[in-house]
Amino acid sequence: MPEKRALLVVTSDNTQFYDDGKKTGLYWAEAIHPYNVYTKAGYDVDVVSETGSVFLDEHSIADDAMDEESKAAWHDASNPLKKVIEGGVLKPSEVDPSKYGIFYASGGHGAVFDFPSAKGLHEIASKIYANDGVVAAVCHGPAILPFIKDPTTGESLVKGRRVTGFTAEGERLFKVEDAMKKFDVHTVEELVNEVGGTYVQPPGGPLDDYCISDGRIVSGVNPASAASTAELTISVFEQLVV
Repeated sequence: MPEKRALLVVTSDNTQFYDDGKKTGLYWAEAIHPYNVYTKAGYDVDVVSETGSVFLDEHSIADDAMDEESKAAWHDASNPLKKVIEGGVLKPSEVDPSKYGIFYASGGHGAVFDFPSAKGLHEIASKIYANDGVVAAVCHGPAILPFIKDPTTGESLVKGRRVTGFTAEGERLFKVEDAMKKFDVHTVEELVNEVGGTYVQPPGGPLDDYCISDGRIVSGVNPASAASTAELTISVFEQLVV
């Protein structure tokens, strides 16, 4: 059976994406919140990206954009997750999927650039799922889900499944629709629907905390959902697996 261990999956992308010239990457809150949830629950946590490198979305580490938990961790030089990110994370070749009960893909707009082609991460997720683990993603992280193969069918893991993620309305709200078209990257909704999944709109606004599960697939909408998505993965893992 899979271990009480979570693999935090992050983007390697660092594209100069925003109109103000700032670069995209990993959204800090979507890493630190689940990390804290897992460690407080007694889970070991490792961090991996497709290349072994990781960059922070520059907007996500601006003081006025961070909640108090994220801000405290970011300004703490001894924070263990910050030290891991600054020191370099694991590559897929350094990960043994059999050790993990949970695969959790964090977001940031960088995810829509590299997650769809991150074959090493896709393979890890497929193996964790095959071993009765939970596959989860939050915000733009669900851009990885359509490209993970269901080990029993060879088709997309989310074909015929319900998945949520950052909304098209949210992209409009943050005025990045034109940038996404410029770089030819797609919304989570588009990617999920293309493989026969069902994208689920959050019942509230695009910034509300919302996450869902469909079997052992868990997904959340935005940075505000990062902690609750992690909590839901623990609930699913401990009910269905342990």
